[in-house]
Amino acid sequence: MDYQPINLREKLSKFSEQWSPKIIGEMNDYQFKLVKVVGNFVWHDHKETDEVFIVLDGEMAIAFRDGEVKLSKGEMYVVPKGVEHKPYADKECHVMLVEPKGVVNTGEVQGELTAENDVWI
Repeated sequence: MDYQPINLREKLSKFSEQWSPKIIGEMNDYQFKLVKVVGNFVWHDHKETDEVFIVLDGEMAIAFRDGEVKLSKGEMYVVPKGVEHKPYADKECHVMLVEPKGVVNTGEVQGELTAENDVWI
């Protein structure tokens, strides 16, 4: 058993890639992932699960086909399963994602922003 806290700032300093979630912990079948985002992501959904965005630093938005939600440091939003969405940020934003093991960042959409899955830092 490891009794050391997970330092979010230290973990964020270990990578610079955008839109490439890194796992920092697990709880039951869920993973806690850190990701740096800037620019536009792709339209996608997650048919089997909700997805939680927690903004640690900066600002971002999540576009939906019928509106959007803007998030700032200290705010979170739960995207319901099956809802098509497109995250974006004008400047780099640091985010924690909470989602089940095995979830691919682009859902079923494959492309240049599809990140390698299950990467730990």
